[in-house]
Amino acid sequence: MKKLLSLLLCLAMVLSLTACGQSGETQPAVSETAIPETTTSETSAPETTIPAGHYPITVTDQAGREVTIEQAPERLVSGYYISTSALIALDLEDRLVGIEAKADKRAIYRLSAPELIDLPNVGTAKEFDLEGCAALEPDLVILPLKLKNAAETLEGLGMDVLLVNPENQELLEGMISLIAAATDTEDRAQTLLDFTAAQEAMLTRTLSGLETPSVYLAGNSGLLTTAGDAMYQSDMIRLAGGVNTAAEITDTYWVEISYEELLSWNPEYILLASDAGYTVEDVLADPNLADCAAVKGGRVYQMPGKAEAWDSPVPGGILGALWLANVLHPDAFPEADCIALTDEYYETFYGFTYSEN
Repeated sequence: MKKLLSLLLCLAMVLSLTACGQSGETQPAVSETAIPETTTSETSAPETTIPAGHYPITVTDQAGREVTIEQAPERLVSGYYISTSALIALDLEDRLVGIEAKADKRAIYRLSAPELIDLPNVGTAKEFDLEGCAALEPDLVILPLKLKNAAETLEGLGMDVLLVNPENQELLEGMISLIAAATDTEDRAQTLLDFTAAQEAMLTRTLSGLETPSVYLAGNSGLLTTAGDAMYQSDMIRLAGGVNTAAEITDTYWVEISYEELLSWNPEYILLASDAGYTVEDVLADPNLADCAAVKGGRVYQMPGKAEAWDSPVPGGILGALWLANVLHPDAFPEADCIALTDEYYETFYGFTYSEN
């Protein structure tokens, strides 16, 4: 079986290379660096054509590719932790037969679906295991956009593949709707999306007219890396009733700054990423920040991460805005309200009580 899969994979890649050669283009090998840059068409919201009886169904994934799914997929593989988390929220964990590497590092799996930790892994976006994925005989594979070439190879072997790119809140919601359409779980997905929309509306209403303190969000690699206005984290700060001090930065990825820039912004609050490799105490003790308003006022916090990173575009990302709203505006949005909503979310979609873990 393994030899047969290897031969089929080789054949699929050869055919792909041959086709590209005929068009005058060279098809790169499957790797992170070989993936084309995202374009507007690759990040559009999914569209669906739904015949009677739901299947077959044609969806447009987040790479702009039309994928026709002939029947309900019973064997799922997810090569991305964000899509895996979404599958759990959609109550599809029992259909998973393979997931991304390092599942044992994801607290959300241990708390909600510990059986996933022992599933075969299909590697990472940098080192994806094509042969291992094919050997699982999945009906549907969900991969990050970076694995576009791997998706084409798997499709050459007759597998349905969806590419997803949940890099901001709109694309995250599009990914959830896409997976739901492909797996006939639209009702569950709508409940999930409605929860997020309700909290967004509540925060907008509750925090209206209040002062908006300045917030600096530091990345996981170091204090002097931050997210500009084009990133998901900036929307989280804004929704929580704050202002991103790094909003002038237009990059779509984490950016290195200097102490001078940070001090010139003089944030009232400093937030550390949930998986930061340094601590609140490190920041408070940094002599370079002695004159920073956040440090002088002791307003340095680390984002929670005991279940998942709320400061990233995961299905539960709205909880990061709720937590931060309580930090910035405790009188308007008390901690008890934040805890109650967080528990409601995880009890509804993941089957455990957050405050008890």
